[in-house]
Amino acid sequence: MKPTVSRTFTTTAPPGAVFDYLADFTHAEEWDPGTVSCERVSGDGGVGTVYRNVSSFMGRTTEITYTTVEAERPTRIHLIGRNEQFEGHDVLGIRASGTGSEVTYTAEFSFEGAARFAAPVVAAYLPVLARKTVGELRSCLDRLA
Repeated sequence: MKPTVSRTFTTTAPPGAVFDYLADFTHAEEWDPGTVSCERVSGDGGVGTVYRNVSSFMGRTTEITYTTVEAERPTRIHLIGRNEQFEGHDVLGIRASGTGSEVTYTAEFSFEGAARFAAPVVAAYLPVLARKTVGELRSCLDRLA
């Protein structure tokens, strides 16, 4: 089981500004309710950039290493996060919409070892988390307009 959530929303910010903001994953501290801290370990924000992310999820804090695997300005960003029991794919699609942008954010999670038993609980919690994340993300992006 791979819990997945996808949400599409609009923002007043233009695609280039949205891409630049989201490509710098350290900004996750501002828009991702689960991110406690996020620092760039290596790279320039493009493909191959590595981030150290400390996340809190359902009362548990964990460190995840995220790597940018796709960065197609201004339309697509794909990061893969990994640790010993987790792999997550965060894919952000961006397209022009009026004077702003439409953003589609998809997150897919998979678990290894004992953590795989958490997948059904994670799947049940994802809609709540997605609502919070989209609200925060839209607010941050609208400030870029």
